[in-house]
Formats: sequence, C-alpha cells, structure tokens
Amino acid sequence: MAAGTPAALSLASSSSCPNFLHPRRFPLPSKVSGLPRAALAEAKSVPALRGDASGGLAGNGEYGIQVADAAPILSIRSRMDRASDIQAEARAMTRAVNSFVYTPELLSARYGSRPIKVLQRTVEILTALGNFAFKLFLDQRQGLLEQRKRIRAVELRRIFTRLGPTFVKIGQGLSTRPDICPPEYLDELSELQDALPTFPDAEAFACIERELGLPLEAIFSSTSPSPIAAASLGQVYKAQLRLSGELVAVKVQRPNIEEAIGLDFFLLRGLGFLINKYVDVVSSDVVALIDEFARRVYQELNYVQEGQNARRFKKLYADKADVLVPDIFWDYTSAKVLTMDWVDGIKLNQQEAIEKQGLKVLELVNIGIQCSLRQLLEYGYFHADPHPGNLLATPDGRLAFIDFGMMSETPEQARLAIIGHVVHLVNRDYEAMARDYYDLDFLSPDVDVSPIVPALRNFFDDALNATVSELNFKTIVNGLGAVLYEYPFNVPAYYALILRSLTVLEGLAIYADPNFKVLAASYPYFAKRLLTDPNPYLRDALIELLFKDGRFRWNRLENLLVQGRKDKDFTAKDALQPILKLLLDPEGEELRVLVVKESVYATEAIVFGSMSDAFNSIPQPVRSLIFNSNGNGPLNISDAERERMLQLRDRVFRTWSLLRSSDNFDPSLLQPILQVLQEPEARILGGRVVGGITQRFAARLLQQVLRTPVTAATPL
Repeated sequence: MAAGTPAALSLASSSSCPNFLHPRRFPLPSKVSGLPRAALAEAKSVPALRGDASGGLAGNGEYGIQVADAAPILSIRSRMDRASDIQAEARAMTRAVNSFVYTPELLSARYGSRPIKVLQRTVEILTALGNFAFKLFLDQRQGLLEQRKRIRAVELRRIFTRLGPTFVKIGQGLSTRPDICPPEYLDELSELQDALPTFPDAEAFACIERELGLPLEAIFSSTSPSPIAAASLGQVYKAQLRLSGELVAVKVQRPNIEEAIGLDFFLLRGLGFLINKYVDVVSSDVVALIDEFARRVYQELNYVQEGQNARRFKKLYADKADVLVPDIFWDYTSAKVLTMDWVDGIKLNQQEAIEKQGLKVLELVNIGIQCSLRQLLEYGYFHADPHPGNLLATPDGRLAFIDFGMMSETPEQARLAIIGHVVHLVNRDYEAMARDYYDLDFLSPDVDVSPIVPALRNFFDDALNATVSELNFKTIVNGLGAVLYEYPFNVPAYYALILRSLTVLEGLAIYADPNFKVLAASYPYFAKRLLTDPNPYLRDALIELLFKDGRFRWNRLENLLVQGRKDKDFTAKDALQPILKLLLDPEGEELRVLVVKESVYATEAIVFGSMSDAFNSIPQPVRSLIFNSNGNGPLNISDAERERMLQLRDRVFRTWSLLRSSDNFDPSLLQPILQVLQEPEARILGGRVVGGITQRFAARLLQQVLRTPVTAATPL
C-alpha cells in the first residue's frame, strides 16, 4: 500500500502548533525537511523502550517494544504537570468543537432534499436485505429454517459487511441481544469486529495533517508502512513521536464516514416511523431506539470523547498493578485522530504466543474477569467492547484494555440487583429471581411475573444439577435468552453488553481450559461484596443467603469466607464490623431474634461438644466405673443430637479459624468491635443471648435430673 508522496517539512505558525511544539522552543533538525513521507513510513524500527510507554494496539509484537530489557526513558509528558495536561485536553476539545453531533433534525435537513441519493441507497439496502429475507421465507416453506440457520447467519454477517459501517455496528449490537437473535446468529455476528477493509494511507496521513494542523513529518519520525489494525470506523498506525521518541498508536477515522452513516440513519428513522404506525405487534418506540443507537455511534466518531473515556477508565481501574490503560497524547488528538501510548502485547485469543512469553492465559482472563466485575458492579462504568482485539497480554504479565469508543454504565440499582440475583440463584428462589427483573428494568411494574417463574424453574433446575459455580456462563446466557425471547422482556442496553463482556471472557478462557467457568472465577468477588459491603440491599441479601427457616446456615458462611479470602481486597475486619452494626440497627429486630437463637445453639454445641470430647478422653474402664456404662457419660442425649452438636461446634471453630488465618488478620481489629459492643443496644442483645443460654442449660440440667428426652427449646 502506498505510503504517500514526498512532502517538504515546514513548521506551521505558532497559532497552529501545539504549545510544546513551538519551533523556538524545540527546533527540529534541518535534515528532516528533505525526507519524503515514504522514507518516514519505512524508517528503521526504533530502539525498545521500557515503562508506561510500552504498548500497542495491535498485539503481535512485530513492532513491539521489550518492556523488561529496555532502559527507562524520561518522557516529556512525565515532566508536564496536571495543569498542562488539562490545557492540552482543552486544546483537543477545541479542535473537536465542530465534530458532528447526532440530531434527527439535522439529518432531515441534510438528506430530505436529496431524493436521488436517498433512493439509490434505499435500493442497495432493500436489494441486499430483501434477498436475505426471501431466502428465509423459502427455508420456512421448505421446513429447513432450523437446519440452515447457521448458513443464513453467515450470509447476514457478509451482507452487513458489504453495506458498510452502519450495518456493521447494527450487527455488533445484535450480537449482544440474546432476546432478539438465536445463538447461531449471536456467534456469527460477534465476528463483526474487524469486518471492513482498510482505506488508503495517503488519505489517513492527509487526515492527520488536516486535523492537527501540522505536516506529518513534524509530528512523527516514523510510521508503520500500513495500518496495524482496521475496524468499522477507523484504522490504526504505529508511529514514533519526533520530539520525545515515544512509540504511539494513532487511530485515524475513515473518510466521509459521517456522510455514510448519516444517510443510513436517515433511512432507518423513516423505517422506524412506518413500524410505529403500522406494526402493532411491536410495542416499543422503534424511532426512539434508533435515535439512541445513532447517538452511541456518533459518540464513537468523536475521538476526543474516546480519549476522555480512556482517562476516566484509567482513573477508576488502573489502580491495580495487573491492569494497564494507555495514556492519551492530547496535543496529537482531535475529533478524527486519536494518539495514545503504544501497548506492546498479544491478543488474548493467541494462546500459543502468550505461553511463549511465559504467561498463562487463564491468569490473564481472571484479571479481566475481576476487573470487569469491578466495572460492572462497583463503579458501573464499563468497557462495553472487550473482544480479543481490545484485550492484550503485555510481556510483564499485565492485561491491557484498549479502544474506549464503546463504553456504558450500569445504574446503581441494577448493580445491587445483579448481586441479589446471584443470591437468589444460589437459593433457587425463582419467585425472587423473577421479581429482580423489576429492579433490573427488564419489566415494567404492571407486568405479572408469575408465568415467568415456571420457565426459570424448568431451566435452572436442569442447569443446577451441579453447584452454581460449576455453571457455564454461555449456557446460562442461552437459557435465559430463550426465556427472554418467550416473554415480554425489554432488555436494557447495559445488560446486553454485560452478557457480551463476560461471555467473551469465558470463551477466551475455554480455549485454554475447556472446564473453565466464569461464575466460579467470579464467586470470590461476590462473596467479598456480600461479606464486606455495608449497603442495606446487600446486607439483606447476605441475611437471605445465611438464614433459612429460622436457622443459620454455617456451611454458607464458611463457603463465603473460603471464597472471599481468594479476593485480594478481602479483609477480616471489613467482614466483621458491618455485620455487628447491622445487628444493632433499630430495624434489625427480626435478625436479632435469629442471631440470639443461633448464639444459644452454638454456645450449647461448644460447651456440650467439649464435655463430650472430655468424656471420650477418659479411659474406657474408668468411664464404665463412674458413669455405670452410660455411653454418653453425664449427657442424656441421643447419638443423632450429639452428632449434630459436634458438627455445629466444628463449623463454628472452622469459621473462626478462617477469619484468623486471613492474610491480613490482626488481633487489633477486635478493638472497634469491642467498642461497638459497649453500645446500649449491644448490651441488651448480649443480655438476651445470656438469657437464652441460661434457659437452654436449665432445660438440659432438668433433663439430666429426670432422665427424659429433652424437647428442642426455643430461646427467647
């Protein structure tokens, strides 16, 4: 591919130069002015760099830098303070001030007076999609619709590719909607990531010069001879900054893309009006859905917005040492050009290449899952397009996130409801699961969920033959997709993107380990949140998980502690204090009754279990002599009850042992707990526990005196 024509190098006036590129501050070598652009594109690769400049958007290492072996380089950006960075971002925003913003009125004004162009595009679209629809009709008439579903899915993907960026985006959107598309179509449409061919380098380089107001040679000392990657809206080059020597990835927008997608959305809105007016079976406002989709696509066309997305993502999630987010070079960024750190890495689906670097795919996928859970359920701001090309394994074992054009947010109510939904799934409480769909905004409040409960029960009773952690996430998505397809669900865009995100990560892991389960990898995070988060919704979910029919399920608490300890951020202190505060809450009377009961049972189990152990430690002849051959010694209890108490005693001890053996356990964490226990409510609760224990022991003593079976007393 041609790299471009020779061009003389001359710096623009100070008004068109980024501040730190002014020629009086950083004069360029005079020899550079004679270099043709082709020479720049084919320049010898630069020495490797180390540090945060490591990286690349394409990930095969061909142009990559070796992070571990290179000497550190102090970049110009590292000497710029935050104020300078804000100023650079402001200048980038100024360059993007005239970027196209989606409004239906502007589309109508632009294309309403161009009937010939509209007619030509309409014929092109109708011919392609009409031919596809006719094939589906024939398949149905011949009874081959199911048999040919995969073939038709491939054809639809190719049609979307030929029709251009708008339909590629539509295909990508449909690939996340199990409530709309069958699994075969979901699989095929998910491949629409790099579906379009590249455009000429000369046009890309001209766009860079036009957007940044500088000759290409004034900015870069070299660029890759061809694009490193190409997608629906743009393509990426690797380059070296002339002044600092840093390696960067430069994303350039496709020429005239606004014209192409604008015309398509104009036509789609017209179709939406017809559907709203004449198709009664569709209850949603189709025009509103098209407008929302169009706004998302147009946001992706503003690369300054994408840079701001990357900055926000880095601030929220790159605090973890194993997550890498590239920095943005604001002085080389505009609405149509985005320049960021080059990330040297390997695509996450290239298992063999990753293992040659001494890395493990499963460890990297687990990093991605933990980061995704934080995105989805902690802050709610998440990377909505985590396909393998956007997730890279760096040589030092970090997971790099790139391409921040498509981001989404999970509402707080939905974040909590998702965690609650997992609790209800563990408990097999299908009625509660169905009610969760109100909080998740799947159903309007006037929809009756009772018909949905049997469908959930039929699916999950079959799927839950194993534990929840053993479920395959894609199986759940497909099963839920079938339920969603049958009932009047309205799946929010954020939820469809969540499903897509986690399904992609599990699919990557399955390449390395066919038995990998994303829910098993996610469980430590859920356990940590349930044990440590003071949010009232999650506290109620924890109570629901731990108590059943008035009894405390110690095995559940033990399992939560075992799983929670696997999360790096789990601390025993965080797990204990919120529970105590909940107990002392004025509205916690129902919980206090349950806790008093269980405290009595646990104390009894510890005391009588220890007495039983002491009895068993006495030699047999002595036991027979003292207790007249009574196998239970001084305790007149059945073998079954004795076994129950020993099991409960052992579970209590194991739970305490798990807390004590936490990596960050410190006896001083008990100090704030003791302070809480000094509060009047705690003293009252303690008195009730002591009273219950006294009653229980009195009943036991009376049993020993009368030598009659004891009934299960209910502590007050």
